[in-house]
Amino acid sequence: MIRPVLTEIALFLTPFAIYALFLFATRADIFDRESWTPRALIWLTGIALALLAVSFVVLAHFSGAPPGATYEPAHIEGGTFVPGRAK
Repeated sequence: MIRPVLTEIALFLTPFAIYALFLFATRADIFDRESWTPRALIWLTGIALALLAVSFVVLAHFSGAPPGATYEPAHIEGGTFVPGRAK
């Protein structure tokens, strides 16, 4: 569960990191308030939210069990633990 959460956080922060790298490459002051204008922050937040939406759609569409599969929960069989699986 922690891996998808960290992936989503990384996707959200990616546009901000790219913008910071752009500021660094153009020799602008990264920590200056004028470099992070409200307009730039709105654009970066919009791009970050779009990345999150696309990743949620891809995650929902392409992950999980194949269509028609039946999930068999974890159980003990013959004294040994058998993890859950999709049949």
